[in-house]
Amino acid sequence: MVHSDLVVELRNVRKTFGPALAVDDLSFSVAEGEIVGLLGANGAGKTTSIHMLLGLITPSAGTINIFGKDLERHRIDILQQANFASAYQFLPWNLKVWENLFVFSEIYRVKNGKKKINELLDMFELSHMRDRITGALSAGEQTRLNLCKSLLNDPRLLLLDEPTASLDPDQADKVRKIIASLQRETGMTVINTSHNMIDVHELCGRILFMQKGRIIAEGGADEIMQRYGSESLEDVFIRIARTPIVEKLESELAKN
Repeated sequence: MVHSDLVVELRNVRKTFGPALAVDDLSFSVAEGEIVGLLGANGAGKTTSIHMLLGLITPSAGTINIFGKDLERHRIDILQQANFASAYQFLPWNLKVWENLFVFSEIYRVKNGKKKINELLDMFELSHMRDRITGALSAGEQTRLNLCKSLLNDPRLLLLDEPTASLDPDQADKVRKIIASLQRETGMTVINTSHNMIDVHELCGRILFMQKGRIIAEGGADEIMQRYGSESLEDVFIRIARTPIVEKLESELAKN
């Protein structure tokens, strides 16, 4: 049975690409209104997990429920209430900034779309660029435009992939504050994958550390740091990321 207060629930999810195992028996849930950090080194399975939550790829095994519904059977309905932003996602470069947002506002059937677009451009300090061709924007401006796109439909579930990766410290701080403020105002649920430990520490109430497609640590930032005897999340991240390497070296040394 799916609990009504759970926005996201993965049960025994597995994903393979040919012989490669990307996600291995992954189970976790995210309650309504939570901001959860999904962390791990490159290749840990974060992006694959996000792509499965977006319905871009299907699990090889297991189930994914969002808003209490099976994602595979109710994908369109679910995605109307969700959205996604990534520092590595690019909107059509040949359209003007406002045109890109208008197209997506139509896709999401946003009421008073032009008003919403203006509000978001102002929020992310892009109003003066509304008539600029998207391809002429800097990487940081592209990132903020993607964040505008991700909030057009007032999503109940927001998936973020490195939302501040290409931003300078000032803009990154502003973006964190915007996301935190919107979450408090709307109660939206956020899953954030990031290598920026400032983002994670300031935004995420709970953290899921992934390694080799599995969750190996879960809890609040302070709780996890205490468990690993570390003074920073960055140190915990490095220790977890290097664990397979250390284990391999120790195994090889033991054989010699």
